[in-house]
Amino acid sequence: MEKFTVEASIENLPLVTSFVIEPLEEKGCSMKILMQMELVIEEIFVNVANYAYPTGHGMATICRDFEDTPRAIELTFIDSGIPYNPLEHEDPDINLELDEREIGGLGIFLVKKTVDEIHYEYKDSQNILTIKKLF
Repeated sequence: MEKFTVEASIENLPLVTSFVIEPLEEKGCSMKILMQMELVIEEIFVNVANYAYPTGHGMATICRDFEDTPRAIELTFIDSGIPYNPLEHEDPDINLELDEREIGGLGIFLVKKTVDEIHYEYKDSQNILTIKKLF
């Protein structure tokens, strides 16, 4: 497992994206999977950067691991921000007209629909969100 720790700021999104996408490219991942993973990374990391730390300053650690059979990537996003389980957020009703929908929740909904597994835990004063994507 490889770990990468950065300040949780939007400016570091390209670094986090490269940490995940470059090895996937090296493993011959399809463009569809690469684009899905970029969406997942952006949604999760930007939410940590924008909401985890009320003071605006904090760190985020991304752990990356690969499995061979079946081929999969497991990513874990860890922060010490305020406790928040994004999986408890009710899924938006995507059948409603846009002007009838409540704001928020669409990003994590897309993440849940894109990945094969997703799990949250709060442990040792840390938010730990783990996703797994087969490729």
